[in-house]
Amino acid sequence: RVMSVLALAGLSVLPAQAAFNVCNKSSLPARVALGRFDGKAWVSQGWWTIAPKSCAGLIQGSLDARYYYLYATDGASGTWEGHTNFCTAPDAKFLIAGRETCAARGYDKRGFFEIDTGRAPDWTQSLSN
Repeated sequence: RVMSVLALAGLSVLPAQAAFNVCNKSSLPARVALGRFDGKAWVSQGWWTIAPKSCAGLIQGSLDARYYYLYATDGASGTWEGHTNFCTAPDAKFLIAGRETCAARGYDKRGFFEIDTGRAPDWTQSLSN
């Protein structure tokens, strides 16, 4: 009887929803921005603040692209960056279409690092120093 109760309990658990998650394994809060192709245009979005030793979901639902781009900083010694430029806003939350002419449009230009998900339906990226 105990086994059947455990089996039923297992059936009641919903499957994990696919998403793009970022885990901050560093000792300071990280501000994170995401770049991606949304099917029509390149867009960048941020800022998410992820507490030390915790994770946050940046995209909910199944991922629809292979490549995503991240930029993150802890404001002190840690910056996670790369060579693919996207626009960001200095401090406010943002959703920006286009990757070009950032300064002319009043935005900062940052180098994001590429993440190849291999077309996985979900992805978790860790930030550590």
